[in-house]
Amino acid sequence: MLATELKTGRIFKDNGQPFLVVRYEHIKSARGGANVKVKAKNLLTGAVLEKSYLSSARVEDADVMRKNAQYLYKDNGYVFMDPGTYEQITIPADVVGDNAKYLMEGENVIVMYFEGRPVSIDLPNSLIFEVTYTEPGFKGNTVSNVLKEATVNNGTTVKVPTFIKIGDKIKVDTRTGEYLSKA
Repeated sequence: MLATELKTGRIFKDNGQPFLVVRYEHIKSARGGANVKVKAKNLLTGAVLEKSYLSSARVEDADVMRKNAQYLYKDNGYVFMDPGTYEQITIPADVVGDNAKYLMEGENVIVMYFEGRPVSIDLPNSLIFEVTYTEPGFKGNTVSNVLKEATVNNGTTVKVPTFIKIGDKIKVDTRTGEYLSKA
C-alpha cells in the first residue's frame, strides 16, 4: 500500500515488525515532494517511533488477524477464551500491558494476532465499574474539578468527583483511565 494510506489506527509492517499508526501527518513542501510522517507503536516491543516516508513510497500491509475473546482469569499470564470454539489461550502480561487494570472476568475483548501469535488486546473505549471504596465527600466541598480516589470492583483506583459514593456505578475511559460519568 502507499504511505499516504497510513491513517490513524492502520497496521503496517516495517522491517518484518508490525506497527500501529498512532498519529498521521501529511506534509507538503513548496518545491519538494510531499512527505508522510507517522508516529507508530511497535506491536511486538511496545516502542513508539516516529517514521517518515515519501508520499510515493510503498509500505507493506501487515497480516493481522482480530478475534473476539472473553477474559477468564489471571494465572501465569492472562487466560482468554474464544467464544466460538471454547479454546483457551494464555497471553503474557507484557502483551496485555496497561489494559490489565481494566480487565474483569467475563469481559469481551478483541485479541490481535500477528503471524499466529497474540500481540495486543483491544478493550472497549469505556467500561462500567462499581465503586467498592471511596472516602465520603464533605458538605461544602463543591468547588469544580475537585476529585478524590475511588477503588472499583476489579481493584483499580480511579479519580472521581466528590459526589460519588460506595456502590455507585461509574463509566471509565479505558484509553486514559479517567472518570467519564455515572452509569
